[in-house]
Parts: sequence; C-alpha cells; structure tokens
Amino acid sequence: MSFPKGFLWGGATAANQCEGAYQEGGRGLANGDVLPAGKDRFPVGLGKLKMLTCDANHYYPAHQGIDFYHHYKEDIKLFSEMGFKTFRLSISWSRIFPNGDDQTPNEEGLQFYEDVFKECQRYGIEPLVTITHFDVPMNLVEKYGSWRHRKMIDFYLNYCETIFKRYKDLVKYWLTFNEINMVLHLPFVAAGLTFEEGDHIEQIKYTATHHELVASALATKLAHEIMPECQVGCMLAAGNTYANTPNPKDVWQSMEKDRENYFFIDVQSRGAYPNYALKELERKGINIPFEEGDQDILKQHTVDFIAFSYYSSRLTSADPEVNKMTQGNVFATLRNPYLEASEWGWQIDALGFRITMNSLYDRYQKPLFVVENGLGAVDVVTDQGTVEDDYRIEYLREHIKAMKDAIELDGVQVLGYTPWGCIDLVSASTGEMKKRYGFIYVDLDNDGNGTMKRLKKKSFDWYKEVIASNGEVL
Repeated sequence: MSFPKGFLWGGATAANQCEGAYQEGGRGLANGDVLPAGKDRFPVGLGKLKMLTCDANHYYPAHQGIDFYHHYKEDIKLFSEMGFKTFRLSISWSRIFPNGDDQTPNEEGLQFYEDVFKECQRYGIEPLVTITHFDVPMNLVEKYGSWRHRKMIDFYLNYCETIFKRYKDLVKYWLTFNEINMVLHLPFVAAGLTFEEGDHIEQIKYTATHHELVASALATKLAHEIMPECQVGCMLAAGNTYANTPNPKDVWQSMEKDRENYFFIDVQSRGAYPNYALKELERKGINIPFEEGDQDILKQHTVDFIAFSYYSSRLTSADPEVNKMTQGNVFATLRNPYLEASEWGWQIDALGFRITMNSLYDRYQKPLFVVENGLGAVDVVTDQGTVEDDYRIEYLREHIKAMKDAIELDGVQVLGYTPWGCIDLVSASTGEMKKRYGFIYVDLDNDGNGTMKRLKKKSFDWYKEVIASNGEVL
C-alpha cells in the first residue's frame, strides 16, 4: 500500500469563508467581514483601498458564508459519510476575543468550537485547526495597524494560550498562520495591513512578517508546553516556478521567485533568516525589527511539519517583453503552453504537485501535510438534481496519483490530504460562490440568495471510495 496506514484523508475550510453569523454569539468584526464582493475586493485586499467598516453600497459575502455556524452538525455528518479522518477548519479570532485585546475571552465563542470539535470526535474525525486563517480582529487593525505593531505578538499569544488550554484534549494538529507568504501578495487579506500615501510598503510587509514569524515560534513553544503530544505546522501557498526557457537568466529568475515564498518556511522550519533573504532585504533598505532574544526564539521553536496549499505551478521569464502576465491565485504567471487552465485561468499541473512536494521535502526533511488542493469551477445542478462534476474528479484523481508517486516512488513523507473547500464556500480571491470546489453543493448564489440546502455531487461518492480504499481506488 503506497499511502501509509493512518493517512489523514479529509477536507479543508476556513471560518471567514464558510462560518457566517458574523454578529452572532458575541463575535467581533474581522478583516474578512469588510472584504466586499465585486470590483473593490482586490484593491481592499491589497490594503490600498481602505475599508475598515461595512457600508450599504457593497455586498459582503463573509457575513453569512454558507452558515456553517448553524449547519455544522449537518456538514460534519456529511464529512463522516465520506469517511473523513480529518477536517481542517479555522477558529475565528474575533469570536474568541471580539476586539483582539480583550481582557477575557468570549465564552459563547469558545463553547461553539468546543461543540464543533466534539461533533468531529463523535465521528472519529481529527480536527486540524488553523489558528488564524486570513483573520484579524478589526479593532487591532484600527488601533495598532495590525501586524506592523509588535504588540500583536502578545495579543496572538493570549489567544493561542486560551484556545490551547480549552481544546488541549480535542485537537492534536495545529497550524499557526494560513499561507503566511500571502502577506506579500494580499497584505490586508493575509495580515490586516492597510497603507497610506507615502508608506514604505515593503518595509511594513516585512515588519509584519517578522512579528508573525516570532509569534509563530512562540505559539509553537506554547503548544508544546500545554499539549506535549500535539503537532504544530507552518503553512505556505506553494507551487514551483518554472523557467520559461533554458536561458540561465530565466532559471535564475525562477529560483528567486521560489525563494520569495520559501523564505517564510526557511525561518519557521530551519529556525533562522536565510542569507539570501538577509542580503535581498539589505539591498532594498528594509530593516528587520529584531529585538533581543528573537533569534533564539526562532531557532529553538521550529515547526513539526510543513503544511501547504497547491493549486498550480507558475512560469516566469527574465525578459520583460515576454513577461505578459495572466492570473493564477493572485500569483502572476506566464501562460504555460504545455498545460490546460481552469475557468479562472489557474493552470492545471499534477506533475507540478509532485515536483513541489519533492522540493519541500528535500529542503526541509520534515513531514508534509497537503492542506489545500482543488479545482474551482462553475457547477450546474441538472434537472435530476445532480451535479456531474467529472472535471473535478479528473483533477483530484491526477493530483492524488502524483501524491502517491511522491510517497511511493520518491519517499516523501506525507501526513494527510485535505482538498480545499470540501463543501462549497465563498472564494477568498474573488468573493464568488459560483467558483465552487466542494464535494457538497450549497444552494447559494454570488449575491447571497438561495436555500443553503446541501447536495452531494458526483465527486462525493468518488472521494468516499478513495478514502475507503486508502487511495488505491481512484
């Protein structure tokens, strides 16, 4: 058997994309709540269009998500029916500390997640919990400028200590930050950062990054003290960057693009800022705000495993004439003529998945956990009330085969696989519902209209068989 016994098959979600109930149960406002659908979403996500509150002129899809808050028992039961061994979800920071800097936590929020984890436990499903998945209380954004302020480390650790102590007997696997490298690409979405005219944007991004890296190391330390048996992972948006040609300049450019993302995990997994990053930041005139003890903290409290998302590979050229960009999950990339693309322009590259897994495992020599992978597509409900999503089955089948090859042929150690959006949810990048990933269809449109009714897609039964056979029947 190529997949190890106990391999953690499951699915992944995030609170800000599925939970809804944004003003219920004592929850405070978070950055995801002020991200509108439509043309303003990307400028707000970049931190360039400042939107710190909600207005009557926009629709905010996170406000109701798919209402997991009220449907979690039904949804977890469906996950159980598929045979999930694990369920990746995130905790909404502002549901626990509505303002982020509160003296005491919100009991109603704490109880909600306790109920969710116990429901998972009931079905033998292991929760995989992201502590912050693109999630910052808006009070911390307004009062402190979010992660640009060192004080955020204290607020984050207070939050971590609270949830670690409360859920120590219910959760074994933790991720400190979702796609930590996304602070460079969508700084408001990833870290609640906004910018004013004249700001040194790169300095602010890397200041926030340093604070998150120190916070991640201290959270790892805290988790191991409170829950000695737990495992803590980092998480990056992964996908190797190919050179457009054998021209060494293109090869060098592809290496630099990969390093831009590896940098974060180099620190979290190896325990120190890599020399290439130190030199690059020095050339850019960016100061890393080291305080006494930071380097020891980073060195002594590295992560136990490397979690990552993979949707596609990327392609780059050193020639500015060639570098005419297309879209791909926020990362700009050239069109690869050897690959097909999804309806949103994301290039489909199953072998690239195996390449990425090998790159990460060779680099870090720590177990991997694939916590996001999937195909966003427009699904149509037939007159018979079914969703024939063979295109999704094909995408996942080829990627699971590539993962199997990485394990069986290359010796890569992998803990589990949780495809993204195992139930349809709001797209983080576009705010759409029609960009669906799930095995379970949710009756909701881009404007938030629909019955919320859950419907099993064709891929539901397919994935159920994959899990039952431990990846042998694809």
